[in-house]
Amino acid sequence: MVVLGIESSCDETAAAVVRDGSILLSNVIASQVKVHERYGGVVPEIASRKHIEAIVPVILQAMEDAGTTLAGIDGIAVTRGPGLIGSLLVGLSAAKAIAFARRLPLVGVNHLEGHVAAAFLTESPPAFPFVALVVSGGHTTIYRVDGFQRFTVLGQTRDDAAGEAFDKAAKLLEIGYPGGVVIDRLAKQGNREAIPFPRAMRDSLDFSFSGLKTSL
Repeated sequence: MVVLGIESSCDETAAAVVRDGSILLSNVIASQVKVHERYGGVVPEIASRKHIEAIVPVILQAMEDAGTTLAGIDGIAVTRGPGLIGSLLVGLSAAKAIAFARRLPLVGVNHLEGHVAAAFLTESPPAFPFVALVVSGGHTTIYRVDGFQRFTVLGQTRDDAAGEAFDKAAKLLEIGYPGGVVIDRLAKQGNREAIPFPRAMRDSLDFSFSGLKTSL
């Protein structure tokens, strides 16, 4: 079975073609980093408009790279959330249109579960059960994974996500965007003992990054 996957939950427009659940035939990503750089973070309205511009070219490129056309696609998978509502609507609308026109099955995917499922595209996929840490711009969560779509939350952020804290800190310090990349590079050159930053939730599997951010 050949599936066309479409992702537009935040600021990147992406499409991939996968065969039999684990063979990646193509993976095309249109980044918006340069667009949002001047603002120090993702602007939802701008992100939505850029998705509209990129969605069709990205899908076409993914199929070309995979050596196929819509006639060779057996099903569509698309991010249904969580994410920016305007951005999600672009990917969902494209996926629904293709599925309707080609009479293909359409599956909505939780993009956090998608992060975890990406581990099964590797040569040595994990065996159930396992523990997964999902860290992104909008989410920081620890899951116990007992099977596909069988997730138990073990811990999660109480406030900011790790990526969000990085970006806000970088904007406050005026050191560039995306913040995680810049801070990671600078941290390797710094002294970790120079400033005693607070560390919250020591006796829990939950996270808290707001105190770390405001301590700046």
